[in-house]
Amino acid sequence: MSSSQPVVDPGPEPHTTGGPVNTAGAQTRTPSPHSTEPAPDHRYLLDNARREAGERFSWLAELFDGVTRGHLDRLGVRAGWRCWEVGAGGPSIPEALATAVGPAGYVLATDINPAWLDPQGGYEVLRHDVVGDPPPQSGTFDLVHARLVLVHVPDRARALATMVAALRPGGWLLVEDADTELQPLACLDEVGPAQRRANRLRRAVRELMTRRGADLRYGRTLPQALRAAGLVDVAAAGCFPVGGVACDRLEIATVRMVRAELLAAGLADDAEIDAHLAAVDAGELDLTLAPLISAWGRRPG
Repeated sequence: MSSSQPVVDPGPEPHTTGGPVNTAGAQTRTPSPHSTEPAPDHRYLLDNARREAGERFSWLAELFDGVTRGHLDRLGVRAGWRCWEVGAGGPSIPEALATAVGPAGYVLATDINPAWLDPQGGYEVLRHDVVGDPPPQSGTFDLVHARLVLVHVPDRARALATMVAALRPGGWLLVEDADTELQPLACLDEVGPAQRRANRLRRAVRELMTRRGADLRYGRTLPQALRAAGLVDVAAAGCFPVGGVACDRLEIATVRMVRAELLAAGLADDAEIDAHLAAVDAGELDLTLAPLISAWGRRPG
């Protein structure tokens, strides 16, 4: 599940992030032996061992890397900094950090399944579970960053504590996560049946995420969570895209990725999914996403 050794040839084990972290090792509530309630399923829904994960990483980078890089610039990331990218998923942010810190700096990119990371990309790759493993190189990082990770982790406080413990005094933590309940729609303007169908399917995907332990309100809690973790100078911002090719291609990759789960749960049927994918592919919908809430804070000292 995790390792303390650098990864050279990552295998296709279950994913932590694509953000998100695989939480198979996290503590979960044990149902009463007298209860008929099924045990919680905390497997990450958008498993990055799947082929569609690479497409998702590319389109998420297209949509949000500019936002993330803007925050990194404002936090002062520069030559010589030591940075930890948690639940990296794809390579775009580790590569950007490696460029920013230069040869005098250091970038560590971790994931439970780092198959989409490049060990030759100018950063170190490590298989690591932010919930189950201790922080790598505790107390040494100028920056720790996680995007679309904690929303999927049942033990979010523990993961956050691990990241804070990795910071040096004065180091910055930047956490970016979605708040799906703040804006739950796929189409903001329900002008016809295709838009209503898109929103029904978005609700179905949200239901699957909830069943897997995701907190769809987590984004709004980030400022308070960072203060509770002992950070100071905490601030936050939010954004969400509306329309465009990247939103369309991300939607197609995501729906294809969870299609079997939607069918198995009885939340959609083949005809509905096929019609939705055809409408997206034809460019008939102005799709949007949940807001990405970015929050940052500094370890005192």
